[in-house]
Parts: sequence; C-alpha cells; structure tokens
Amino acid sequence: ELASMESLELLYLRRNKLRFLPEFPSCKLLKVLFSCLLKIHFLKLIKKVQCSGGLRSFAKQMRNLEDKERSGCLPCSLGRLHLKFLALEGNPLRTIRREIINKGTQEVLKYLRSKIKDDGPSQNDSVTETAMTLPSESRVNVHTILTLKMLDYSDKQTALIPDEVFDAVKSNVITSINFSKNHKNQLCEIPKRIVELKEMVSDVNLSYNKLSFISLELCTLQKLTFLDLRNNFLNSLPEEMESLTRLQTINLSFNRFKILPEVLYRIPTLETILISNNQVGSLDPQKMKTMENLITLDLQNNDLLQIPPELGNCVNLRTLLLDGNPFRVPRAAILMKGTAAILEYLRDRIPT
Repeated sequence: ELASMESLELLYLRRNKLRFLPEFPSCKLLKVLFSCLLKIHFLKLIKKVQCSGGLRSFAKQMRNLEDKERSGCLPCSLGRLHLKFLALEGNPLRTIRREIINKGTQEVLKYLRSKIKDDGPSQNDSVTETAMTLPSESRVNVHTILTLKMLDYSDKQTALIPDEVFDAVKSNVITSINFSKNHKNQLCEIPKRIVELKEMVSDVNLSYNKLSFISLELCTLQKLTFLDLRNNFLNSLPEEMESLTRLQTINLSFNRFKILPEVLYRIPTLETILISNNQVGSLDPQKMKTMENLITLDLQNNDLLQIPPELGNCVNLRTLLLDGNPFRVPRAAILMKGTAAILEYLRDRIPT
C-alpha cells in the first residue's frame, strides 16, 4: 500500500526492526529517507539519504550490496548512488580516511567510485548528447533539464554562470539547481537570474565555491527546501532569508561562521542544520527551543568552549553532533552514548 503513494516525498523509518528495504516503483518524488536496518550493517551508516532518482534505484542498489557487508567497511558500490547527503560521523570506519570524510558527501562518493574495479564505462561518466542540444547551449546539459528537472552547471571552474545556462531552461520546469564546484576561477556571487526560477526550485547546491555573501535573489526562492552552501567563505547570512518559509535543510559546513546565524532561529520549518567545521563559539538555547521541527544539529569541529545546559530542553532533537569542540563537559563518554544521553545530561545540569 505504501508503494502506491505517488506523492510521497519524505519517509521516516528509524527506530524500527526492519530487515529489508522493498522497491517503491511508484514513489518517484521520494527525496528523503530516514532508515536503520538491522540485517544490512552499512545502512546503519546512512542517517539521511536524498535520491534524485527516487527510491526504486536506491533499494535495488542496496540489495546488490547486501552480500558485501563487512563491519567497519563502507561498500564501494555506494559511490554509484546519486546521494546528496551522506552522514558517516561516529562510525568505526577502517577503509576510508577521516580527511576524505571531512570533505563532504561528493568527495566520499568520488573516492568510493575510484575503488570500484573497472567494469566498463558508466552511464554517468559522460554527458548524454541529444539532438535537442542547440549550438548556443553546447555547455548546458539539456538532457538533465528535460529528464531530471535539474539545471546543472557544476564543476566547470567558471567565474560566473553564463546567460546561456538560464536561456536553456525555456518553458521547462526546474526543481533543482546545481552550481557547485566552480571555485578555482572564483565563483563569488550567486547569479541574479536565479530569481527567474523562484516559483519552481526546491533544491539549490552552491557548495565548493568562493561565496562570501548571499545575494537577496536567493531569498526569493519561495519553494526552497534544501540549500547546500558548504565549503564557501561565508561568515553571515542575510536577514531576508527569513522569507524562505519552506526551508528544511541547510548545510553551512566548512565556512567561517563564528556564531549560529540569527536568521536561522526564525525559520520554523528547519529540520536539519549542518554547520560543522566553522568557528562557532556560541548558540542561543532559548531561541533554539522554539525551533520545534529541528531534529538534526551538527556542530562538530567548532570553537564551543561550553555547551549551555538549557540545550537539553530541545527535546525534539534526534541527532546532536558535538565532537571536535574544545569544551570539557559533556565528556567523550557521554557523547558516545548518543543524542538522548547528551540531552539528559544537559537537563540534569540546568540551575534550579
């Protein structure tokens, strides 16, 4: 019955006793899957998966990998999945170096793909050439626009996004934008023409660039739910981002933030904030308590000298990551017990 839900976008399956993952061929809109399977060890590593190709391709790949299960190992075939976010922190991985994990999801997937034995060219190794590609659009993957509803101009090492990229959209519907990895020639500004897609786009990836500020055009994207800004030069966010009333996930890892941006407290739809590997030295637990939908907060590798006990009142948090900060308490033994234990420890230390 669940497999027939064509409009399903988010599926939460955590804290159950599932032993296999079926195919959901009708769920083509499924973007976020939270699961923890007992039989397939490596699925426990995946805390959040966003599949651009729907659940069917994900489930099929998982079953193909089941025979390769080994404790402490990450299957190389995982690199073939179209994941947007893969959280691996807190697992005793032996086959992948920490510095690779710290570089983010795409670098991890790239590393895994490099370990796969050469079995012929992959579909993803080259851009599909189609008869619909016009000369003026030679640098734009029109096939991706038509089939995935994605405007992809990533890894071009460009200093700006050319007009022909937006011209190629024409009357097509675009739900995702990927302008990531254009940092070598210093892409330092979000293209103003992004505003033309404000009534369509839900996912934006601007990671691995050299952005030092967020333009107001980005704040006009009415349907934005997923925003990836990691690995840039950001130290603040504009107050106008408060207008992003559907935003659920924001990734600010590997930037230059010294505090948790105030505007985030005023976006009540936020479910996931990833702000690891910055210089965050403080956060406001009272304001954070008002974020009733927040379930994941990643503050790893920052400059937190202390964790306010009042943070323990944020009982809706399911994943709180604090490793790599200079505070002395909670001690590592508490952190290893997981989020529930951390929150309980903090609550017990709230002054009465």
